[in-house]
Amino acid sequence: MTLPILLVMAVLVLAILLFIFEWVRVDVVGILMMIILPLLGLVTPKEAISGLSSNAVVSIIAVIIIGSGLDKTGAMNSLARLLLKFAGKSESRIMVLISGTVAFISSFMQNIGAAALFLPATKRICRQTNIPVSRILMPMGFCAIIGGCITLIGSSPLILLNDVMKIAQPDVEPFGLFAVTPIGLALIVAALLYFVLFGRFVLPSGQGDEAGGGSMSQLLQKTYNDIGTLYEIEVPDSFEGPKTLEDLDIRRIFFSTVLGIASKGKTSISLPGFSDVVNARDTIVAEGPPDLIAKMAQSYGWIIKDDLEVFAEDLSPNNFGTMEAFITPRSELVGNTMRNLSFRNKNGVSPVAVFRENKTFVGDISTMILKSGDALLLQGPWEKFHYLKDIPGLVLSEDVQGEIVRKDKVKFAVGSLVLALIMILGFHVQLSIALLTGAMGMVLTKVLSIDEAYDSVDWMTVFLLGGLIPLGIAFEKSGAARLIAETIMGAMGTVAPIVLLTVIAILTSFFTLVASNVGATVLMVPLAMNMAITAGADPRIAALVVGVACSNTFVLPTHQVNALMMRPGGYKTKDYFKAGAGMTILYLVVMMASIALFYGL
Repeated sequence: MTLPILLVMAVLVLAILLFIFEWVRVDVVGILMMIILPLLGLVTPKEAISGLSSNAVVSIIAVIIIGSGLDKTGAMNSLARLLLKFAGKSESRIMVLISGTVAFISSFMQNIGAAALFLPATKRICRQTNIPVSRILMPMGFCAIIGGCITLIGSSPLILLNDVMKIAQPDVEPFGLFAVTPIGLALIVAALLYFVLFGRFVLPSGQGDEAGGGSMSQLLQKTYNDIGTLYEIEVPDSFEGPKTLEDLDIRRIFFSTVLGIASKGKTSISLPGFSDVVNARDTIVAEGPPDLIAKMAQSYGWIIKDDLEVFAEDLSPNNFGTMEAFITPRSELVGNTMRNLSFRNKNGVSPVAVFRENKTFVGDISTMILKSGDALLLQGPWEKFHYLKDIPGLVLSEDVQGEIVRKDKVKFAVGSLVLALIMILGFHVQLSIALLTGAMGMVLTKVLSIDEAYDSVDWMTVFLLGGLIPLGIAFEKSGAARLIAETIMGAMGTVAPIVLLTVIAILTSFFTLVASNVGATVLMVPLAMNMAITAGADPRIAALVVGVACSNTFVLPTHQVNALMMRPGGYKTKDYFKAGAGMTILYLVVMMASIALFYGL
């Protein structure tokens, strides 16, 4: 064993320990690899930083920008709404539908691209249904990886497979586009069943960076308790109407606010005024304390629904929220009332409470004389809060969620994505160049500003992958990978083909975890084919095992898809090991059983 091999193994052990014990953040591990490897002479300085300009990393940057552009135009809203229509609010159905859709997209598009494009829609669905994003993103990421095995163009190892096979046998028969489809579909079904049956045990329950939690933050909930809770109420035929909101006097009597009125066959009214009318068979949405909402419904003979239905989309946490605004000494509200200033109509948000001197006021606050330092609890669309934060005299206590949706740019956003896909699938342009073209299309058509494009990129993921790529180069360049493979295969001797192929699959899975999947493919395919010939097995099947096993990367966040999901899902390395250990074993079993079934071992 040479000195370079010893050094590479030491660096590899260091990286794994840093991942497991999390002494530093994962992107710092990547940067350390870019420093340590050239200092030890294991890679050249150019190779050390080559990861930052690699096809994979540049593709990730570009596809995140494309995904952000689609999100800002509301395109992902439409996609999320379509999925929710079929999945409802069941966590299992949502997980299966999202993961299955991403797996299908991964079959003809690089899995990192499919995962990154679907990330905004998934986060929106989780916010809207109050499902922890950590319960969905990991299954989605795993299925994005596996989905690359449905066709021969879904993942880098399978794209390379036919070319690398010719290294060992120049006249070998190449695999067709759909040669791996039965195996890939079997793996997807197995993965979905795994998470449906065991997800509650192996997936973390944390919220991640994109927590749901309804329309009000936990901090405001501690101050205002049940104020701001939304209820959808059906007005029956027996209601003696029509009556205006001023006639009903709901705010003064029940300390509650009507936020919307929907009439059958008519346009719904958002943030209705005192002159707006409630009729029989209307549906209204109101906020207020649960006991007083119940008394209001009982008093008027109204029926409280179990959940939001008519207003589910408009008032979802994705689009609608609750915020606190402080009145400054220079505000026009000081010494005035909100009714006199038409505060609700002017700003498009509804005041639901006033907090003053450690007391919360909810009754008849529209005629209350306001003072400097008063805190207003406001409800409304996130888009309105983005405008409200720039109004002088009011200071919001928290950052505004959501964003101003640019619906007029949706055609340009979708067009930029379609352009990138046509370049990839139709003209076989390199992935990074095609996706950069789509990303620049977003900027040039003003879907995004260039600053918004930069801000959308998760630079932690970029530097993590930028550091792992030179580690893979060093692992191959030093001969460490070849030494391990030859030693294990030499020790096996003559074995049955199924045993040999299983060992090849396990060995490939290990190399893929610690090196790049492309590197594992280039190294393992020629060795596996030679060993198969010696053992009397089909060398093409041995190569296919390597190509599929290169996607068995679930126990560490070393795969670019796993790295992409790490921050938004709030995952730690131990979370990948907990969920990925069982998935790795299941993957190997299903893969070998499928190959034996469809290729007759």
